[in-house]
Amino acid sequence: MITLTINGQTHNVEADESTPLLWVLRDKLAMTGTKFGCGIAQCGACTVHADGQPIRACSTPIGALAGVKVTTIEGLGGHHPVQQAWVAADVPQCGYCQSGQIMSAVALLAEKKRPTDADIDAAMSGNICRCGAYQRIRAAIKDAAGIAAALPAKA
Repeated sequence: MITLTINGQTHNVEADESTPLLWVLRDKLAMTGTKFGCGIAQCGACTVHADGQPIRACSTPIGALAGVKVTTIEGLGGHHPVQQAWVAADVPQCGYCQSGQIMSAVALLAEKKRPTDADIDAAMSGNICRCGAYQRIRAAIKDAAGIAAALPAKA
């Protein structure tokens, strides 16, 4: 039995300590906002926070999370400024990568209140969007940071 703190709640989980956090979240705790993308920590779809830092849930074993506070997309509550900016900028197309993108953006803004384009590019470089919504993602991050950004025209 492993005890995890996720979104402020304690969960006792029956799983091997080498089990990736992603599968515990989705299969054991029914938190399906965190997505499986590549399984090798390269695409960012499974990004969650561990003590405020973005990590890849697909490759992080639950045994490494003892005493760590994990936050998932569900833990943001749907009203986080980044989530609101995402909606206002109409970022999602297919939406599959969006929870990971949002979690990376939230971590960036916690570290840098007014990020530059270079800061955004660096922080988001590990998150792949198959739909290519990168301009809208950048605009939403700037909006959430209170930086004026022109949204690209809709196609």
